[in-house]
Amino acid sequence: MQKILLIEDEHGMAEGIKDALELYGFSVSHAGNAEDGEKLLDAESFDLVLLDVMLPGRDGFEMCRLIRAKGLNVPIVMLTARSEEVDKVVGLEIGADDYITKPFSMRELIARIRALLRRTNDQKQTPDVFLFGNVKVDFNTHKVFCAEKLVNLTGTEFAILKLLIEERPNVISRDKILNEIWGYTFCPDSRIVDTHILNIRKKLECEPSNPDFIKTQHGIGYRFTA
Repeated sequence: MQKILLIEDEHGMAEGIKDALELYGFSVSHAGNAEDGEKLLDAESFDLVLLDVMLPGRDGFEMCRLIRAKGLNVPIVMLTARSEEVDKVVGLEIGADDYITKPFSMRELIARIRALLRRTNDQKQTPDVFLFGNVKVDFNTHKVFCAEKLVNLTGTEFAILKLLIEERPNVISRDKILNEIWGYTFCPDSRIVDTHILNIRKKLECEPSNPDFIKTQHGIGYRFTA
């Protein structure tokens, strides 16, 4: 049974999400604030974290940073009542894998969770190593090294990099990336893809603004060249 950590301070919202997830066969642990969530993360492992942005005390952004600072690659879905693009971009840049804006349907939430978990499981089953430039990508251990130093990619960043490498040198559209990585059958704000690509470039390219490997095909998407 896959385990999910829900960090949400609104009791009614938390109960509704917990009941829905358990109905679909997930095991759910709930924390009402970031501090309690951190204790649960330190005590046991989880397959995914649902993290509300507006928490008392330490907010969701701070908690997301903390999770990544601990070196945890667990998928993170941020729950937010903020619809502004800047808030979504900040969440993605600090390590979140996806976001969902309140109010949302439980059906959509379940679909997002399943897509992330499916992608994470697929990554674990790919025993392969790929080298380009001074970068080494180990698909078996889900680790990336740049100049022999470990690079902390989020789960979603790793999945996008893997997709681009597998499809090289073909151009991959934003719509295809959204569908393959998040399981979307429609196209929401494609900025989510661009933000993740930018983060990958910053971590792996010598000149992120003039990349050698992850190229932009204007008006279409991206392609990997090596």
